[in-house]
Amino acid sequence: MNTTMSPRRDFAALQTRRMQAAKLFEQGRRQAEIARRFHISRPTAHRWYQAWRLKGRAGLRGAGRAGRKPRLSSENLRRLEAALLQGPTAWGFRTHLWTLERIAEVIWKTRHVRYSVSQVWRVLRQLGWSRQRPDRRARERNEVAIRRWVRVRWVQVKKTPRA
Repeated sequence: MNTTMSPRRDFAALQTRRMQAAKLFEQGRRQAEIARRFHISRPTAHRWYQAWRLKGRAGLRGAGRAGRKPRLSSENLRRLEAALLQGPTAWGFRTHLWTLERIAEVIWKTRHVRYSVSQVWRVLRQLGWSRQRPDRRARERNEVAIRRWVRVRWVQVKKTPRA
């Protein structure tokens, strides 16, 4: 499974390109020429021209970001991480194991924002957290006794194919 993230768009470069187009519009260049020069579609050149005509260069400035604004600010994420570092038992859970459902509940209790399980996983990755599984071995495990049992007793009780 490929978990690499796609590269981000370079918003500064995109805005620089639009500003260059604005210069050309000011010089009286046609939309078709702009489309060819910047390798954009004619409808995009038309949108740029209309924005430039209505608002000037300010109309071609970018929004600064793509997509919906996050529901948790960077400060809220820091507070969430501090809450999670307290451990699940500090939040009233019986075991010392965080689950995505439990984290969603803590987010709701602290920030009043509801997230689905998949969204909680994205938030955790954003915080730099990774999936951890508890060790399934008992603390009282006696490695010497286990090796002796495998070497002696297992040989006696193991089923073998009949001759």
